[in-house]
Amino acid sequence: MMIDTHAHILPRDWPDLATQFGDRRFPVIDHSDGRHRIFKDGKFFREIWSNTWDPDLRIAEYATFGVQQQVLSTVPVMFSYWADAPRALVLHRALNEHMAEVCRTHPNHYFALATVPLQNPEIAVRELERARDLGLHGVQIGSHINEWNLDAPELLEFFQACADLSMAVLVHPWDMMGQSSMPKYWLPWLVGMPAEQSRAACALILGGVLEKLPALRVLMAHGGGAFPYTIGRIEHGFQMRPDLVATDSTLNPRDSMQQLYFDCCVHDARALSYLIDTVGVDRVMLGTDYPFPLGEQKPGNLLRNYIAARGLSDDHAQRLARRNALAWLGLKPN
Repeated sequence: MMIDTHAHILPRDWPDLATQFGDRRFPVIDHSDGRHRIFKDGKFFREIWSNTWDPDLRIAEYATFGVQQQVLSTVPVMFSYWADAPRALVLHRALNEHMAEVCRTHPNHYFALATVPLQNPEIAVRELERARDLGLHGVQIGSHINEWNLDAPELLEFFQACADLSMAVLVHPWDMMGQSSMPKYWLPWLVGMPAEQSRAACALILGGVLEKLPALRVLMAHGGGAFPYTIGRIEHGFQMRPDLVATDSTLNPRDSMQQLYFDCCVHDARALSYLIDTVGVDRVMLGTDYPFPLGEQKPGNLLRNYIAARGLSDDHAQRLARRNALAWLGLKPN
């Protein structure tokens, strides 16, 4: 049994807030001409297909790859952290209710993560509580929230609520740094995404968030981006310039990273081996970024090949395939 912890979903339709609020920055969906295109700022953003919203089709597609369950999360363009929080909340509530409905109608195949308007942590906590009551098991957040990195004092109450409510956290890159200076070659996704995840992990660790909240369960999407592969440099900076790096946490970053979980969406067998060797077999799980082009096109293959090549015991294989995911979600292994 395998659980994909990084699987995006959208409803076929969602509230047209661009029209409702007269603000074209909100994403809208256009189904004309038999195509399904998302527009933002009045410009084409992404084309999606029916496997983005059809739960039965998703189950059938996953079955061909031997993956039985998915942890659903929205697409980061929907975060809308730039918006007035009560307006963004209209979108977040609709997305969360859709997630809950998919889980209710397909309980053997889906878990789900909420989305909340983190630009207003007080409203975000209330929606987090509502999401838990809807049956969701956690929340997906961006790698930063506008001008706040994840160590911002304003966000601590939200992370405290996640720990208190036993809601898992998935950190996903969005609004990639440096976009205006690297417009070609898809570099915001190829270079900016890994940098965003390292930014987020460093903020959680060096900012003392994980030290303050040891019960917080955080999964870093896309294998943690550049973070695991530069931990030596980060640790060296912590030791050599504590006056700059060790100002808000007393814990060595290499030790703190053991509090994080990582998905295996790294697209390279050697990178996956390094990741598991570095953080441990208890901290990595299947994650694919389905159903998008930057995701693993044959969900589970990279992890399955790693398990076979290493000749792992059944216990270790089960940890990577599903037990670590259940631990991150706060659920008992079955």
